Formats: sequence, structure tokens, C-alpha cells
Amino acid sequence: MTSILFLCTHNAGRSQMAAGWARHLGGAHVTIFSGGSEPASEVNPAAIEAMAEAGIDIAGAQPQQWSEAMLAEADIVVTMGCGDACPFIPGRRYLDWELPDPAGRPLAEVRLVRDEVARLVRGLLAELGVPMRVPSG
Repeated sequence: MTSILFLCTHNAGRSQMAAGWARHLGGAHVTIFSGGSEPASEVNPAAIEAMAEAGIDIAGAQPQQWSEAMLAEADIVVTMGCGDACPFIPGRRYLDWELPDPAGRPLAEVRLVRDEVARLVRGLLAELGVPMRVPSG
């Protein structure tokens, strides 16, 4: 089973949306972690709303500091805007997704970030050969 760690600065928007999509699409076929270098006190309400519109509930998520344990377990580390504050372990596969920070943006803009995160997560899971949930309806 593949494990993926999604990292951004505040662990309140991009990384939470990516983790939500990966859990939703990959289910039991992937282990997902998310963290931040400077965690916020709560997940961005606009990110929660945008994900809820897509049928994914991240309202119970709590921003957290990335940990050495997360890094040790992750096969792939996906960074999103945390630059040098993101940890680096030689030999680990890293991807850097350049996505705008949804903090303080209106819902319409957060939806665009959500949709781009979904596209990137789908592509990563497909590349890894992870069976994905088929959308209903």
C-alpha cells in the first residue's frame, strides 16, 4: 500500500483538500497524511465548503504540524507552497504542486483550487496504479 504525505504551510487548505480527495478516491488502497510547517488553528471554512460541494467532508480535520513519523511512513511527499519550511529526506520521492493558497480567497476561487487539486490527485493515484472510486450517478 502506498502512503502519501501532503504538506503546505498552514495545513488548512491545499493539503487538507488533497488529503480529502486522496482518501475519497483511493479509499483503503492508500494511507494518507497531511501536515504543515506552521499549522493554522482551523481548516479554512471556504475549503470545507468547496469540498462539501464535491461530496467530501473535511470539516472534522484539524491542522497539524508534520512529524518525523509521517515522513518515515510516507512513500511520496507532495509539497504545496511551503518552500524551504517543508522537510526533505534524501531518497524519498517528492512532488511540488504549485497551487495558489486559498486562504482569504472567495469561494469561487477556492473552487478552482479544489478542482485543480482533484485533477492532480487523480493523476497521482492513476500513475501509482491505485484503484479509484468511480463517481456515482
